Parts: sequence; C-alpha cells; structure tokens
Amino acid sequence: MRNIHQALVKSNLHSAIKVSSPIALSALQNSYPSSAGSFRQELVEPVFRPMLEFLRETGSYLMVNAYPFFAYEANSDVISLDYALFRENPGNVDAGNGLRYFSLFDAQIDAVFAAMSALKFDDIEMVVSETGWPSKGDGTEIGASVANAAAYNGNLVRRILTGGGTPLRPKADLTVYLFALFNEDDKNGPTSERNYGLFYPNEEKVYDIPFTSEGLKKSPPVTGGGVSRSTTRNTWCVASGEAGEEKLQAALDFACGEGGADCRQIQPGAACFKPNTVEAHASFAFNSYYQRNERAGGSCYFGGAAYVVAQPPSAYSRLIHPLSRYLFVCCGKC
Repeated sequence: MRNIHQALVKSNLHSAIKVSSPIALSALQNSYPSSAGSFRQELVEPVFRPMLEFLRETGSYLMVNAYPFFAYEANSDVISLDYALFRENPGNVDAGNGLRYFSLFDAQIDAVFAAMSALKFDDIEMVVSETGWPSKGDGTEIGASVANAAAYNGNLVRRILTGGGTPLRPKADLTVYLFALFNEDDKNGPTSERNYGLFYPNEEKVYDIPFTSEGLKKSPPVTGGGVSRSTTRNTWCVASGEAGEEKLQAALDFACGEGGADCRQIQPGAACFKPNTVEAHASFAFNSYYQRNERAGGSCYFGGAAYVVAQPPSAYSRLIHPLSRYLFVCCGKC
C-alpha cells in the first residue's frame, strides 16, 4: 500500500486517488455487542495499527466488507429477519453504551468503529466496499431468497439515500458499494456465492429496486419474505428524541422533500407549526410519509430516527409515550 501510494505521489495523483484495502468482519475478535468491537489480537500490531496509521497519514478510508446475511444464516434462532433486512422491529439495545440498533448492518459497522476507537483511530472514515444478500442458496443457507435479497438491498439503498450515520457515529456519511451487479454463474462454492447479483448473466433483472431518490418516491420500502404492512391500520410513526437534532433534521428534510410527505401543516403560521421543534415537526412529517406508503415495513425507519407506535395520539395534542422519549404532534387526520 505504501509503495502504491509513493507511485501516486511521483505522478502527483495522491490527492485524487486514495489507497486502502478491504477487511472482512472475520478480522474482528468481538462484534457483539457493537460497543465491544475489537480486532483480533494477533492482527493488531502486524496489520491494523500500521494500516490505520497509513490511512490517517494519507487521508484515506478503511474499507469494510459487511454481510449481515452470514450472521443471520448462522444465528437465525436469535437474530430477527426483520432486523437483518432493515424492516420494522423493536430494535436491540447495546448493553455497553445504551444505544438502540434497528438494523444488523448498523450494528456491524459500529463494531468496526468501536474496534478502531479502541486503537485510538476515531478520525478515520469508513467505506463499505461490499455488502449484499443472495437471491438463492442451498437448503442449509437460511434466508437466501429473491424476496429477502430485494428487501435487503432495496431497504439498504433507502437507508443510505435518506442520510444519517450509525447510532455510534451519527455524523458518519457512509459510502456503500453493493455486491454484485451480476450473478457469477461459474463461481465455485455454495449456491449463494453465484447469486448475489442484481442481474442474471443474460442481463435480465433478478429483482427490481430503486437506486435514486426519485425512484424512492415511486417505490415503497421493500418488505419481501411475505411480510408487508402493519397488521392493523392503527399505527403511527413518530420521531425518536434519542436520534439527535441533526439526524432528525436530515430525515425531516428528506421526508418533506424527496419523500413526498405532506408538510404544509408544519409551515410557519400553519395549524401544526407549534411546538416549533425539530422533533415535533419530524414526527408530523414521518407519520405523513408512513401513512402515504400504507405503513409498509421500513417506511418508519429514517436511519433509526423513528419508531412505530400503536397508541393513537389525540388530535391537536402532545403524546409522550411511556416507553420511549419522543414527542408527537398530531393535527387533523393522522
């Protein structure tokens, strides 16, 4: 890596081209809970410390290959499929730092951030150089299906495009590369290894998911796996105060803008402008988005900045839920 960097320096390309090397999550000694994330001891001094020092010196990124599928496949008895696919779920609280996680992806990424932090490298940014979900697998490969692959990749795109970092690094602006464009039909190994692609080798789509903000407007969150919407119409989407004002504002901007939520009632002078707080306005916008998408699984996520609740709020009232910290302002029809 240093030799390649020096070659770039000689050609005056080192500012435009950064050098890194991807790591697999198997390089972690601990990944659960996320706050206990650490690199394997035998790799710290010969590999990670010098590599992280190089990345810091050159302003590069740590590249990580993260596959929630493998964790789910091996632990489907304790890991919820909804948690693995970015669908609605109650979340998991990290006993080490009290943060609540609503996706296995975020938990895995934060485990790497925690491992970096343990070595005092909090300033290095991360790129997810590979992630994906297989559309087909052997009989023993639990969770490998077209529906689940569409749900994972589709909801991942939505999660990244709507912005926001992770619970541990809420300001992290993640760049994520999907694996892969095509199925690799001649690849060795289990069936899943040949079925991560978005397209078959003949260029036909394996499944259809949006890849742009414009596409998200026309497509509700991908549920897959036979789980689609809330089992009752009596559910609402509210903002989580634990997400922080910056994350809520980014999600609010998306909901009222590209998301297509009806935010006219929270404009200055309108009926629901007060209380004039980001959290209150976000709850209104999130719920509008949620209801417009027919309460589809994943439509009340916003990067972990929102919750689904079943207790109906009264019109023109504030509701403080006894089990979580949020403020919901409901005006007119909710």
